[in-house]
Amino acid sequence: MKLQNQDIKIGKTIDELVEGETFSLSETIKNREILLYLGLTNDDNPLYSQYDYIKELGLTKPVVPTALIFGIITSTINKHLPGPGSHVVNVNLNLIEKIFRNDLLSFNFEIIKIDTNKDLVTINIEIMRDEERVADAIVLVQPPLEELTESE
Repeated sequence: MKLQNQDIKIGKTIDELVEGETFSLSETIKNREILLYLGLTNDDNPLYSQYDYIKELGLTKPVVPTALIFGIITSTINKHLPGPGSHVVNVNLNLIEKIFRNDLLSFNFEIIKIDTNKDLVTINIEIMRDEERVADAIVLVQPPLEELTESE
């Protein structure tokens, strides 16, 4: 089967990826993103938005919902490494420290394993705030499938 629309951008197939390949980006999760998340999910956890509650806990800023960190990870995989057409099949996300609104985070992605028999790549992600590791993740991804060519 050939793609009909040649304008569709497809990411790297499993044969185009190499162990040790990396991608990095920096993100700041601002109030707008948190409010959009809260509105879309109807999540009313006071840890994300209630300043009186946050102050009682001894915190100075709202905590970023874990789902937003997960969203940055999957979005980056789907946009960049391996790219469009990728399918995340498993995620193990470990939050080491609380991540706060307006923290500048560095996301460092590295392909640590390629399994051509199962068409899966394992990506390690390290999330840093300044020099402090605040989270990490291991993600299994099925890269875009190779375009099938018509034999006739």
